[in-house]
Amino acid sequence: MKQVLTFLNELQKNNSKEWFDAHRSHYESVRLTFSSFVQQLIDGLSVLDPSVRGLRVQDCMFRLNRDLRFSPDKRPYKTHMSAFIAPFGRKSGYAGYYFHLEASDGRYLMGHQLDSGIYGPDPAILKSVREAILMDGAGFEAVVHKAGGFQLETEASLKRVPRGFPVDSPWAEYLKMRHFILNKPLREEAVLADDLLEQTMTSFAKTVEFNNWLNKAVAYAR
Repeated sequence: MKQVLTFLNELQKNNSKEWFDAHRSHYESVRLTFSSFVQQLIDGLSVLDPSVRGLRVQDCMFRLNRDLRFSPDKRPYKTHMSAFIAPFGRKSGYAGYYFHLEASDGRYLMGHQLDSGIYGPDPAILKSVREAILMDGAGFEAVVHKAGGFQLETEASLKRVPRGFPVDSPWAEYLKMRHFILNKPLREEAVLADDLLEQTMTSFAKTVEFNNWLNKAVAYAR
């Protein structure tokens, strides 16, 4: 992954179409390296979690181009590369496995990381997950605890229990969550290690039950 990180760091300093066009061959080589890794992730995760079988790399990888239509930041390219491996692809709304690398002084997630779960679920899915937690908070908590090395992301939680849910629920803190994400930062030495794929698979294996639990609620909302 060294050439991927080198390219992202260079792009962070030279984020313009002119520079990118002049270094397009370097990008194509980097993209091939990253997409090959994503394919191996898909293949490995398909054994652990059959719900992601049959996915293609293009179903999971995110584009490098930024959407500038409503952003005051007019830099044309992201300075990170990432993929989200979820049932039916990255746009499906289902919980899945997110792999993320970014420039050393990147501003997106502030570092390389692994995530499992759902980010920004639509209102119907959000309501369904909260209802599932209300009915089986112990089950939700159990699959969170099984994901050793990951932390539940709670920084974006609401200040109050959402309307329609009991404020005195023992699972009130979970009901306040707006995203249902398990996060694990990756050190750069881990990204550059020869066993990155194996270590990534070992980590994601601990979150399969978490995603399966969430996806039952997602399917119910469909």
